[in-house]
Amino acid sequence: MDHLYNDKNLKNSRRDLRRNQTKAECKLWHHLRNRRLKGNRFTRQYSVGKYILDFYCPKKKLAIEIDGGQHNKTIKRKQDKIRTNYLNALEIKVIRYWNNQVLDKTNEVLEDILKHLNKE
Repeated sequence: MDHLYNDKNLKNSRRDLRRNQTKAECKLWHHLRNRRLKGNRFTRQYSVGKYILDFYCPKKKLAIEIDGGQHNKTIKRKQDKIRTNYLNALEIKVIRYWNNQVLDKTNEVLEDILKHLNKE
């Protein structure tokens, strides 16, 4: 891997993920893009190491992951824990939401994200 952040080898994968967003990712992106969430800049499908983050706020070092049902399986939970530990070692905080949380309780999710952004 050549670069820790946005490795050029993952560029096509990042592009494909942006083009094929889930409904939950699309809905959350609508609220995060263009500094819409209290002026905080987010990027989507940003890579750190070998991992591609759904959303990332570089200034606050905050990663947001939107998970579907496959993340509730034992093996995926283990992989997610390894990923989170890796990112935490780089001082990146990871917060996770289920697809249905984003779709059905958007305001609560946005309030929770703001809470994490305001932690210093």
